[in-house]
Amino acid sequence: MTVLIPDHIENEYLSFAPPQARPESHRASIACVIPAYNEEETIAEVLQALLKQTRLPDVIHVVINNSDDDTFYVAREFAGPHEHTYQDVTYRTEVYVHDIGVNKDKKVGALNYGFAQICDKYDYFLGVDGDTVVDRHAVEYLEEEILSDPRVGGISAIYTVAESSKEGLTAKFLTSGQRAQFAAFNMDNLLRGRNMAVLGGQCSILSVEALKNVMVDNRQASPWVKDSEVEDSLLSLQIKNLGYATKISARARANVGGMDNLRALDGQQVKWNYGAIDLMWPGQRSNTPGQPFHPNLRLRWAENISMVFNILTRVTFILLLTAALSIHAYVFYPVWLVPPLVAVILNLRIATSIDGKSGRDIAFALLAFPAELYLWIRMGHFVRAWGKFFSRNQTDNWAAQARAERGSGSAYLMPAIVLLVIGVGLTLAWLQQPVTIQSAILSVGWPVLYITTMVQTAFMLRKALRSHRGYRV
Repeated sequence: MTVLIPDHIENEYLSFAPPQARPESHRASIACVIPAYNEEETIAEVLQALLKQTRLPDVIHVVINNSDDDTFYVAREFAGPHEHTYQDVTYRTEVYVHDIGVNKDKKVGALNYGFAQICDKYDYFLGVDGDTVVDRHAVEYLEEEILSDPRVGGISAIYTVAESSKEGLTAKFLTSGQRAQFAAFNMDNLLRGRNMAVLGGQCSILSVEALKNVMVDNRQASPWVKDSEVEDSLLSLQIKNLGYATKISARARANVGGMDNLRALDGQQVKWNYGAIDLMWPGQRSNTPGQPFHPNLRLRWAENISMVFNILTRVTFILLLTAALSIHAYVFYPVWLVPPLVAVILNLRIATSIDGKSGRDIAFALLAFPAELYLWIRMGHFVRAWGKFFSRNQTDNWAAQARAERGSGSAYLMPAIVLLVIGVGLTLAWLQQPVTIQSAILSVGWPVLYITTMVQTAFMLRKALRSHRGYRV
């Protein structure tokens, strides 16, 4: 990979960067790499958290790419040697700051650049995003867990979305929704023998040996490749294919930055969903084959199937209810209160499992409407991702997410517009049918919906009542 570094930045970096230190030989060595894209608001807090760890990484490389803000100038204040004493043990680390300028491979390029700096000197690669603040014991716990079993190729921290500092109801609502979403995903992985579907780039420790083996086995020039929209998911699959385990930590935690507006959330979630579909769907695309039966993708399949049923039951209920009311044929049955009640119980169970839960997390679950509204938003992301996949449009979803985070684009409104158009069309078609046909449709539709909803409710109840085995997310 060719990396261009602007001369004025490289010279500035060399003027303050300390000499490279060899890691101590009596223990495993950990190199931390932080890919950073326009992170001037968060990079200082990220570095401060890493430098206060009970076990410091042996070296920290901040790799800034494609940024047009002051991330470099904020980060360089931390460059140089640091030491920290914990329980009479003094740890030393050094911080290096690199600005690789315009990089077409974006985060993938930054990760590979960082890997090239450390691959011949350190045992473990600790990846931390430029907006992820790790808990004080995170590195210590990750090291203990990955050293405990040589079969483990990587371990992800338990991550949750940090409370938004932005004012406004939308930002608070979306933060609560993302916290619930991450909590449910992490709990599902913890209860599956702590087998992690994806070693998230937010905060994961990876064996350098495993990364090198991935390169050899897949004939890659670097561990991360741009073949997938979700580079961390693809790498996790490749590590698993080599016989390594991919795990989620039982204790290490990290707070990640969330999306505080609908446009940015759509950009992120559509990219994630599209990338997962690309890995799940059979067939060869570019240099990466779909792997529908891969064990790391079982949870992805379950999530997608669950989302299909969520869409079908909700849309069908609204259509049948509207149709029944239009001919004065609706009769309320209390049994229809059971599914939303079970949903509240499940959401509340997830909320109470969040480490450091807030009153807003509990209210989000108890009030039912916020969780339901957030689910509708996620259903829009789901439909958009599958639509993009089947349309085979060649779009840069990384760039689309970046534009969305900058406040550009209106694609996030498309699911609502399509739903409205379909609703109007079905309404007009319904009104043209004779009463006998309308009655026949209702007489078949309601029983089918009832059975489907009860099956779905049974699965929700099972998840709500299962033991969490003491895990906190």
